Amino acid sequence: MDPPPTTQPSASRTTQPTSSVKLEELDPSVPHYFIPPAKRINEGGDVTHFLTSKAYRDIGVFVLQLNRALCPRKTQPPAASGEPAPAQPPPRLTARSAGGHARTFTLNAQRQDAPSVQRLRELLDRVEAVVEEAPPDSGPRRFGNISFRRWHALLEERSESLLKEFVAPEVLGFGRGGEEEGGDGPIVELKAYFLGAFGSSQRMDYGTGHEVSFLAFLGCLWKLGAFKDGGEDGEIERSIVLGVIERYLKVVRRVILTYTLEPAGSHGVWGLDDHSFIPYIFGSAQLTRPISEGEPMPTEGSVAGAPKPSDVVKSTAVDLNRGVNMYFGAIGFINDVKKGPFWEHSPILFDISGIKDGWGKINKGMIKMFNAEVLSKFPVVQHFPFGSMFSWETDPDAAVPIQTVHMSNQPSSAAAGGARAMQPPQPGGAGTAAPWAQAAGMPGGGLGGPGIPYSRAPWAAAGSSAPASSSRGPPDTGPSPPTSFPKGQPGTTSAQHTVTKAPWAK
Repeated sequence: MDPPPTTQPSASRTTQPTSSVKLEELDPSVPHYFIPPAKRINEGGDVTHFLTSKAYRDIGVFVLQLNRALCPRKTQPPAASGEPAPAQPPPRLTARSAGGHARTFTLNAQRQDAPSVQRLRELLDRVEAVVEEAPPDSGPRRFGNISFRRWHALLEERSESLLKEFVAPEVLGFGRGGEEEGGDGPIVELKAYFLGAFGSSQRMDYGTGHEVSFLAFLGCLWKLGAFKDGGEDGEIERSIVLGVIERYLKVVRRVILTYTLEPAGSHGVWGLDDHSFIPYIFGSAQLTRPISEGEPMPTEGSVAGAPKPSDVVKSTAVDLNRGVNMYFGAIGFINDVKKGPFWEHSPILFDISGIKDGWGKINKGMIKMFNAEVLSKFPVVQHFPFGSMFSWETDPDAAVPIQTVHMSNQPSSAAAGGARAMQPPQPGGAGTAAPWAQAAGMPGGGLGGPGIPYSRAPWAAAGSSAPASSSRGPPDTGPSPPTSFPKGQPGTTSAQHTVTKAPWAK
């Protein structure tokens, strides 16, 4: 495999305003050949190439596009007495007013979803209904319930017919699928990402890599023009997140609870969340400072009336907001499945709850952390398959990722005996040049640095093995956690088990 190019980002990429960054659709007038997605990331060094690939660029562009749509929008102030109010088109999403000058987009808003979104919700309803046909096995099991394999097998057996039923025929008939390549139009790629979004039947686990697969499934539909029926100014993107992604998360949470699925590649309490990441991105975007359509995403501030970040540690506040906000919905699921002090089982989220600069800063940090902890980690992306729409080909505008402590700890191939190491970056590498990375201020190589990071957990005082006091006053109970954490040998998976530092937790 040729090394990725080291060109600097083009001027068109670096100067592109964030408001115009959108996932590109395929041109229906140009023949397109679809191919079965295949595994490409086999060892740590392959992650370097992935971070310069078109697939990496497109995943990020789509995340940034959806993220921006959830940001509150400024509205016209109320008209003065005696003056007519300015005419405004009714929004497709009924939004809650915040302070009279902003529209916010909540989970419980009345929506007039586009037909494409309605069909996907019906598809997810059918997926959830399969749970009734594969009840959990009653026998005791340590690692997942064996009936999950039965559920997954039923889903795989019906996946093609479900896609043909709920995806528009003109979408499935897009372009020319080559029979000699084992494909029947785009369904060969849609099916791979769709099935990959519901956990691994072999490992009986679910994690952020499966979540990325669902993003790719929706991204493929976007590229195929499936969402052209949804309006402009972010309307369809909001429907995708609030109507489809949130429904997907609910289905997945039921599957996790029904079959007691293990977290995929979990780092224990040192990860953000055992199973999910995207609800924290989109949920924080829902609460950021309002913007107008031409403004970039805010990097600090919150919408008027938003709950405080510190409210995530209060069960009453979580219960009050989990039905309207994705961030609090994800926290609520943690509270459903974990017991004990929040700072103890979710220390990274506890750190974030102390941010004083508002949800805008949290959202920016989530984008950075998603790049570093999800897209840049071998255990997460190793199972992601690459086809024609999310391609392994090198993005011509990408630069070599910066070498960081995260990148240097990617595991090598066992077959190679660890002899093949990560290819070092070329001198002067400027980090990932994908447009979404530039727009989010995202460092190409990730985040963090050597040593144990800052933490608001009460026992994390530097140089102390005893619990320290905290202004938040969490309970001073339980065994004292270690003040140092062993690292595995470089080039092995165990080297990944290091403490993760929230980039904004300072």
